[in-house]
Amino acid sequence: MAEPGTDEPSSRTGSPDGEGQVSGERLLLHQRLAVRELIDTELSYLHVLRLCASDIRSSLQQLPQRDLDVLFSNIDDVIEVNSRFLHDLQETASRKEEQVHLIGNLFLECHEELERVYKVYCASYDQALLLLDTYRREPELQREIQSIIEAVLPQAGPSGLSFLLVIPLQRITKYPLLLQKILENTVPDASAYPVLQRAVSALQDVNTNINEYKRRKEVASKYTKVEQLTLRERLARLNTHTLSKKTTRLSQLLKQEAGLVPRTEDKEFDDLEERFHCVSLCVTEMKNNVAVYLDNLEAFLCFRPQEYDLDIPGGPVVQYCSLMRDLQLQAFPYFKQRLKGLVWQPLCSLAKALAGPQNLIKKRLDKLLDFERVEEKLLEVGSVTYEEQEARHTYQALNSLLVAELPQLNQLAMRWLGQILCTFMGLQRELAQQVLQRAEGSLAQLPHYHLSEPAFRKLVEDALGQTGHQLRSFQENFEKVLPPPTVQVVAVYPFVARSSHEVSLQAGQLVTVLEAQDKKGNPEWSLVEVNEQRGYVPSSFLARAASPAPWGWGLPS
Repeated sequence: MAEPGTDEPSSRTGSPDGEGQVSGERLLLHQRLAVRELIDTELSYLHVLRLCASDIRSSLQQLPQRDLDVLFSNIDDVIEVNSRFLHDLQETASRKEEQVHLIGNLFLECHEELERVYKVYCASYDQALLLLDTYRREPELQREIQSIIEAVLPQAGPSGLSFLLVIPLQRITKYPLLLQKILENTVPDASAYPVLQRAVSALQDVNTNINEYKRRKEVASKYTKVEQLTLRERLARLNTHTLSKKTTRLSQLLKQEAGLVPRTEDKEFDDLEERFHCVSLCVTEMKNNVAVYLDNLEAFLCFRPQEYDLDIPGGPVVQYCSLMRDLQLQAFPYFKQRLKGLVWQPLCSLAKALAGPQNLIKKRLDKLLDFERVEEKLLEVGSVTYEEQEARHTYQALNSLLVAELPQLNQLAMRWLGQILCTFMGLQRELAQQVLQRAEGSLAQLPHYHLSEPAFRKLVEDALGQTGHQLRSFQENFEKVLPPPTVQVVAVYPFVARSSHEVSLQAGQLVTVLEAQDKKGNPEWSLVEVNEQRGYVPSSFLARAASPAPWGWGLPS
């Protein structure tokens, strides 16, 4: 028997093996609780997202569609990715022995897709908050939004939309913590331990990348704004700091041009920039061409020959006027309306969408010059100021963003442009079919409808040739009956008529020259008209009003 006061060995703690067993059971219990927390919270999270995307978004019809696009961003993509993730997560429950290992692998398989959708949502979150601030200035609208949210999700409380919109950000940042909790309750020598370690690291990298992407977007949004400023407004923005930066950049550029310092080469970006400028040029050219096309179409619609009386009774003329009236009132206006809606407006939207990236590429050049100058200083001195370090980071953010997104932008812009071109050709084809259908009945009544195309071409050529001959004959006959051209000149010297064929002149008198020669063709005498009297005067006595030189050269004969 044991002496009084001494502890009896317990079956639970009486041996090291027993203590290890209890500790292992405790770890396993906490691990299962952590896994259950992951699955249960994922299920609850996805339920809230679906309510936001369906019930709440569909009930906020008083808001413009562009506001809804900003508020809910790509929530549908987030739901799609997380729905697949939850399904695979629940599937691991059927394999208890390997569940933790499977969960680690599942995160490793899905982390890139999670990053892809969540970085877009997180980058637009700040814009959504700015939009919510504008709603708070309208109490009635704010009350309507709050009542809709409380009816669907009472747990949202007074925060309303703010509470709902931040949930995806909280979820993506919680994944590493949930995984870490599972990892902490996994024995180090378990096969799942290194897998969970990699999964935790991968999800931490996802959050780091999302924050970096968000920062790049913030930098880009600062420089993508295209402002139309007057010269006065531009001058008003100039200050000592601005002038100093511009002077430093110009100095750096001149040193590069002179070969004094090396220029940073980036073949990948240069190729992307060249392709982007090619796409932008194509969009600009097509926009200009469509603008001219619309102007010509407008002018064509204003010209309505069928409304004029051609003084040709009956026959093909009446049929032509009826057909043109039908086309002018229906087919052509409908074509113009669709052309503006399906070609012109999308083309303008595409050109506007490219304006921001164009400005961003220009800003990148400025930031590159700043970056190169800071790099030179870093090599020479070994340290830079906080402002200079920020300049380096700004260039790196802009460059990384452009290199990552320009390929997609170029591809989307070309696809968009191709669709616009296809639509334009389709509209032209439909217009031609409509005109042929409407004209089919009228064409059948024309006298030459039975002729084949070659025969009809020959008939048209002969008719045009005959009409051209008639026009030329008419022109020749018309020129014969035209009165001769007259020229008004000034008498330089006085002249006294000595016969009835001559007429007297006074110096400075205005004279109309009818012929610059006499009846025998002698250019020394000109036939003139003065005060309704006609007669001959010496050509040397006349001069043009603007020239003191004697008249007699260059007169019509």
